[in-house]
Amino acid sequence: MRVRTTAATAALLLAVLTACGGGDDDKADSKPPAASKAAASKKVDCTDEYLSQKEWMDHCAGKEGGGTGGDGTEGQAKTMKLGEPAETIGDEGGVLQITPDTIVYVKKGSGEVPENGVFAVITMKDKAMTGAPADEAPPISNGGWSWIAPDGEAIGFDSGNSTNVSMDKYSNADPVQPGTWQWRSQVFDLTEEQAKGGTLIYTDGEGTAYRWKMPLKDAGPHVAEVKKQLEY
Repeated sequence: MRVRTTAATAALLLAVLTACGGGDDDKADSKPPAASKAAASKKVDCTDEYLSQKEWMDHCAGKEGGGTGGDGTEGQAKTMKLGEPAETIGDEGGVLQITPDTIVYVKKGSGEVPENGVFAVITMKDKAMTGAPADEAPPISNGGWSWIAPDGEAIGFDSGNSTNVSMDKYSNADPVQPGTWQWRSQVFDLTEEQAKGGTLIYTDGEGTAYRWKMPLKDAGPHVAEVKKQLEY
């Protein structure tokens, strides 16, 4: 009886060891087929008008020097600097690359005096990145521009006399057509304290927020030109 029990136990152990040893073979058989590899490596035409927004963001975002946003998701939490571009989803579709270019702080602009003490005038370069027109998201859709003061206060695009300030070169408002770019601007009417170390925020057509830390003083390649246009 003891011999039979020992033999049965040995057979059982052999079966268990054989089953465990098959794991490596299963892993080897689970390698993705060649067709899957080919699909993963296929090239995407980033200028295709009919390319979905998801495909563009998955395969094309960042390849044209695009920056990242600031809505807290992975890879989109950093605060950018003046001059760094961000690739955003435009109002009602399309992909719009936005690059805040120059900032000036003035006591008077376009004949207007700020209610709160100082105008912060920011110019930006908007570029269509796909085969579809793209436009900035307007405030009516909870998009557009705002300024965050050092103490965290949010200041809207229509603060004080800000909407009365305009410049010919930087006042474009039409959708940006494929293969083109245009200059735009945003003005905030701020107190002296609100202007010290503020953060510029843009919220795009999908609700993603992009942030740029603004310099304390005039900065950018077009300071002299912007100030000259503000004299009129």
